[in-house]
Amino acid sequence: MIARPYAAARRTLPLADKLLEINWGLVLLISVIACIGLAMLYSVAGGQLSPWAGSQIVHFLAGLIILILVAVTDIRVWMRMAYPAYFFSLLLLVAVEVAGHVGLGAQRWLAIGPLQLQPSEPMKLSLILALARYLNGLSVEDVSKPLRLLVPLAMIAVPALFVLLQANLGTAIIILCDGFALLFLAGLSWWWIVPAFAGVAGAVPVAWHFMHDYQKQRVLTFLNPQSDALGAGWNITQAEITMGSGGLAGKGFLQGTQSRLNFLPEKATDFIATALGEEFGFVGCMALLLLYAVVIGYGIRIAMASRSHFGRLVAAGVTINFFLYIMINGLMVMGLIPVVGIPMPLLSYGGSAMLTVMFGFGLLMSVHVHRQVEIPRQAGGFI
Repeated sequence: MIARPYAAARRTLPLADKLLEINWGLVLLISVIACIGLAMLYSVAGGQLSPWAGSQIVHFLAGLIILILVAVTDIRVWMRMAYPAYFFSLLLLVAVEVAGHVGLGAQRWLAIGPLQLQPSEPMKLSLILALARYLNGLSVEDVSKPLRLLVPLAMIAVPALFVLLQANLGTAIIILCDGFALLFLAGLSWWWIVPAFAGVAGAVPVAWHFMHDYQKQRVLTFLNPQSDALGAGWNITQAEITMGSGGLAGKGFLQGTQSRLNFLPEKATDFIATALGEEFGFVGCMALLLLYAVVIGYGIRIAMASRSHFGRLVAAGVTINFFLYIMINGLMVMGLIPVVGIPMPLLSYGGSAMLTVMFGFGLLMSVHVHRQVEIPRQAGGFI
């Protein structure tokens, strides 16, 4: 696609030009991955649209509309909305504690009419926007000053704590990683990073005493899944069997037995990637990872091309958030880390996760469309 240059001083582009500036190649790639997810949801349901594939089509189409609307919105609008979005998402997390819906042993959802919203999902993007705005107003030297650092650390820690209270360890880890990754990209000194890692390592024994019983059981099961293969180790044992049974080229589409005979747990959500491995084998899994790698490459390229520090941080944050989804879910289904309930992006069933991922891609595309827009560094902080 040929870039359409325009003056950085120009305040806005016509809507038609913005639509042409959207990287439609990336949109197509995202759609291809989502279609793979739809095919797998159709397969694990026994060749039926109900109960997952039909709803997921609606989720994806709604997400696609959101992506385009977010992409054509000026990046400076998202900068102005950063703090309000963060505090609104924080209020939703508080509301979960007060009136949240309990599911699978955890309190994570808010019932808004017929909709079930998981506030921890939009919190990830709200944190990226808010941190990017704050860090936009700081120089590299300022980022490592203790007083300046207290604010972003609080912005990261507060939502992570609320998510932990909802027994959602996986999402809390992503929030922490997103936040500290942005601090690192903004220039945080290694004199802070190394002690922080040491502190986290030292806090692990303490954190063990505050974990829920089911979370402790997940860790123990991860260390020795065969100790209770028919009980606590059932999920990961069946996931490994499903993934391994596909061999090199898989059993073929709609031919998976582990998922269709209901041996595979959470087959439409957390463990959808193992169903892909069973039907398309090692080749299919590697092809999916290659598609994900290309998307991540697009994200890095968009971040590097932005003329504004805010745009670079937002694009990098969205890309890192997407990568963390993939990494954590992939390691989880292969038994390399404990099961933490993180979906595979664009593949797993779920409205909140799909719409959040698509909104994130909309922000990424907005950075691309408005890559020539310059945002003064003094416009950050709390201004």
